[in-house]
Amino acid sequence: MTESFRRDGEYEQYTTPYQGAQQHASSPVNPEWPPPPAHQPTAQPTAHAHAGTATGAATGTATGAATGAAAGGAPTALLTEPVAHPPRERRRNRGPVALLAAVAIVAAAIGGGTAYGIQELTGTDTVASASSTSTNVVPSSQKGTVSGVAKAVSPSIVEINAQSNAGSSTGSGVIITGDGEIITNNHVVSGASQVKVKTSDGKTYTAEVVGTDSSKDLALIKLQNASGLTPATLGDSDGVKVGDQVVAIGSPEGLTGTVTSGIVSALNRDVTVSTDESQGQQQQQGGGGWPFEFGGQQFNGDTGSSTTTYKALQTDASLNPGNSGGALIDMNGNIIGINSAMYSAAGSSSSSAGSVGLGFAIPINTVKADLAKLRSGSQN
Repeated sequence: MTESFRRDGEYEQYTTPYQGAQQHASSPVNPEWPPPPAHQPTAQPTAHAHAGTATGAATGTATGAATGAAAGGAPTALLTEPVAHPPRERRRNRGPVALLAAVAIVAAAIGGGTAYGIQELTGTDTVASASSTSTNVVPSSQKGTVSGVAKAVSPSIVEINAQSNAGSSTGSGVIITGDGEIITNNHVVSGASQVKVKTSDGKTYTAEVVGTDSSKDLALIKLQNASGLTPATLGDSDGVKVGDQVVAIGSPEGLTGTVTSGIVSALNRDVTVSTDESQGQQQQQGGGGWPFEFGGQQFNGDTGSSTTTYKALQTDASLNPGNSGGALIDMNGNIIGINSAMYSAAGSSSSSAGSVGLGFAIPINTVKADLAKLRSGSQN
């Protein structure tokens, strides 16, 4: 009906019913019109009906027809009275507005349906990330839970056992490709003559060291004859904020797949670690945490004369010897750091060392920037 008001001429359309009313007045037996009222209405209410709303105008038309039938020609002035036009013109003016509103509603519905369809096809959720990216690795039913993060990411975390002339050490690593590329700390594999890796499903692989960067305490190893592994999703550590909830997964003291949680307690902490391979051999022999300097003090042993400093994420998620090289993860399941150092009381041995809520992780953006160098086979 909205379109008919826009297309047709205003006065042609509205004149026709009035003419019909006059014909009815002279032909009261016409079945298309209702019978006249039981008694003749007065002229004053008829005038008021014409001056009222659109409903009143319609009433006035029927009343005018009845009056004309009774008074003999008098209804002509009432039926052609222009007072009835303003209410109908207001309806006509609202027509385009109503049409535009309807189009807007349909467009909004189509837009929403399209977004929903894309979401269903891709299987992803647009979730406001607490710290880094919008990628959501955790199933929707387990968003924001430590158990959801652990279930989603644990298949991408491995235990690393490195053998050297000085002994052996245990660390952790993060799978980054389905064919077995793994990121870990340099000090986990430093000086190693053989590297064995155990995945979350219990399988054991031999690995070779592809590249190392002692200045950032990073290493890339590659599993032999591996395929179909679950790679982790690398996030964006530049988006991390103090107070963000995080989860750490690793193999402290050889306890494979241990999960702890906490928050990011500080950003851009200067952590100094050794770049001397002999320090790695001492760490392997003693079995304690990797020696590092923080705040002008040395922890977990002597760092030696050759050191390097990097900016680290600080966390109170519990870290212990063996967590080195493991993952620090945001609540969407994205890797935001590689755990690298933990504080323990000075002079403590492996048996008495433990987390006191001061752990440090290499930001994942540092790892991504160094990845091409590690893949090239650089050994430094």
